[in-house]
Parts: sequence; C-alpha cells; structure tokens
Amino acid sequence: MTMQLFRTTVIGLLFLSAGCLAAQTPQEILAASDAVRNPDYPFGLTNTLIEYRAGKQTDTSTLGIYSKADPVNGQFRSLIRYIAPKRDANKLILYSGKDLWFYDPSSKASIRMSPQQRLLGQASNGDVVTVNLAKDYQATSAVEEDTQDGDRQTKHCYKLTMQQSTPDATYHHIDMWIEVGNNHPVKARFYTDSGKLLKSAYYRKYEKQLGMDRPTETVIIDGLDPGWVTVMRYSDLVKRDVPDLWLQREYLPRFKPE
Repeated sequence: MTMQLFRTTVIGLLFLSAGCLAAQTPQEILAASDAVRNPDYPFGLTNTLIEYRAGKQTDTSTLGIYSKADPVNGQFRSLIRYIAPKRDANKLILYSGKDLWFYDPSSKASIRMSPQQRLLGQASNGDVVTVNLAKDYQATSAVEEDTQDGDRQTKHCYKLTMQQSTPDATYHHIDMWIEVGNNHPVKARFYTDSGKLLKSAYYRKYEKQLGMDRPTETVIIDGLDPGWVTVMRYSDLVKRDVPDLWLQREYLPRFKPE
C-alpha cells in the first residue's frame, strides 16, 4: 500500500467513525427532545389552559406546577395546584411514581385518578404533568421528512414512531416530529391501542427559558372535531427547590401555597 493510499484510507475510516458516533438512535432523539421540553433539575412553572369550541373560548384554568425527576427511574414527579378559577383554587393533583391523586381541601379527601382523564378540554391529566417521554415510550423508527409546524412553516424533522413501553403511559402509541439539528418538538399525534387518533399537538412559541430555547405553548386539537382546541401556555419557569415532602400523598392536607 502506498503512503498516499494509506492516508486516504485512514482519513476515510476516521470520517466513517465520526459519522457513526454522531448518528443518533430514535430513542436518543426522543430523549434529546425531552431535554428541550424539561430542565434536568427541580423547577416550577405556571400553566394556563384555555379551551375553545368553534373558535370561541369556553373555559380556562390556571395551574401552578412543581416538578422534580425521580433519582431512581428518571421520570418526573409533580405537584399541581389550581390557582384559578376561584371555585377550584388550592385543589391539588399529585403525580408520584405510578400514582395520580386529586385532593380537594373542602372535603379533605384524595381520590385516585387516571392520566387519561380529561382535566380541561383536550388536555388530560397526563398532558399537564411533566413527563420524560423516553421513560414511558420506545421510539422504534426515525424517518426524515418535512412537515408544517403550528405556524404553517415547513420544518425538516425526524418523524418518530413511539410505542408504549410501560403500562402507565398515557397513550398507546405516538407519532412525533422533532426538528433535525436542534431536537425541538414540532408536533405529535396520540393514538389508542386500536389506532384511533385521539388528538394532535403543536409545540410553539419557543423562547429562551433556563438557558435553552423551550416551547412556551402547546396547542391540542381533538382527533374527531378540529374545532375543539385546547391551548396550554407556560410561564414563570424557574429553577427551584421541590421538597420530597410535597410529593407524598399524606402531605397534601398540609400543603400551603407560597
């Protein structure tokens, strides 16, 4: 082998090796999109939900959310406090491990709930709590394609096909489009086990939050009635302490808003 041929072969192998190292698996792409949606440390935020029917606002709710990742499994645990409307103020939802509890201070009773139950409009309990999708779903494929985002702008994305990997996942399977180059979630479609489309979601209005561009709005559209829309708007995202005590069902009657 000549020296020139040897150098060419070595350079080619280096480029091939670099390409292999750079290539992300579908599951790694999904995990990277989780990191865009959620900080990797305890945080708080305000989530304002607005429901529309045929273009007219029909309901609204404001929630304060406190979240932190479980050090064992990496999935988030969250305490959610109703801020508005006044009739619901200080009601709580606790998501810890596999359990989801609703607490009403007027009755002092905590009731177990399902992540699939609707909280407001098209937003289910599972949509509101902070979730790392890579912990509940297995991404089986990633195909590059162009798609329109929530502002009708064309984005070059990976289309991920995701299957439920835990029995507690909110949806049976999901198709999700994640922008190539920055791992921004663009849109998703959520399905039942029979293949029925439940809803579509668009992740919009990216802003610099806690050191990274993150979506500050999710638009959820009903799978059968496109005129039934729920918008979730995120604000006041801050790094903060979330005591483990807050994430215990027994502590719910003693929780006091700050």
